[in-house]
Amino acid sequence: MDAIVTNFPRVEDESGRPTQKEAEDAVRVLLRWAGDDPEREGLIDTPKRVAKAYRELFSGYDLAAEDVLGRTFEEVAGYDDIVLVKDIPFFSHCEHHMVPIIGKVHVAYLPNGRVLGLSKIARVVEIYGRRLQTQETMTAQIAKAIDETLNPRGVAVMIEAEHMCMAMRGVQKQGSTTLTTTFTGTFKTEPAEQVRFMTMIRS
Repeated sequence: MDAIVTNFPRVEDESGRPTQKEAEDAVRVLLRWAGDDPEREGLIDTPKRVAKAYRELFSGYDLAAEDVLGRTFEEVAGYDDIVLVKDIPFFSHCEHHMVPIIGKVHVAYLPNGRVLGLSKIARVVEIYGRRLQTQETMTAQIAKAIDETLNPRGVAVMIEAEHMCMAMRGVQKQGSTTLTTTFTGTFKTEPAEQVRFMTMIRS
């Protein structure tokens, strides 16, 4: 295989990111490194498609959870029990190998006079999912964003996911699921609330 040239001229856009052309050139290098010909018919438009896909897959870098969670509601008629949104699907990418993480997220909180629009919780999952991640970090980020913005009596987050870095490479154990949890406030100090959270998820 011919030597691969990687010293592209560095041109950044206003955000500090490489240009579209640089991204496409990088994909061509990877295609050559993998052993294929980026000039063959089936791959001619692949660099452009990959760059476009990456913009979508990693769009979470352009969004802030605080902006999504900014609006809350106080007219809850005194409701102060668990609010749970479960089975929120997500797709992310492992920051170590840049291969998919696929799973679902369960988020609960105990209101302290204010509540969130339910779609906001799913949006927060989407924001953190569309970044390079570890599951542990993502679990903590979701809980922290809701805890700091809403100031509830407690937050509980559970993520169940399959990591393609385990299924497609390395040990190649398909179907293995990783589970992570984070608890704050009342969920952390009162085990009975953790049990209630788990029971509601499994019911």
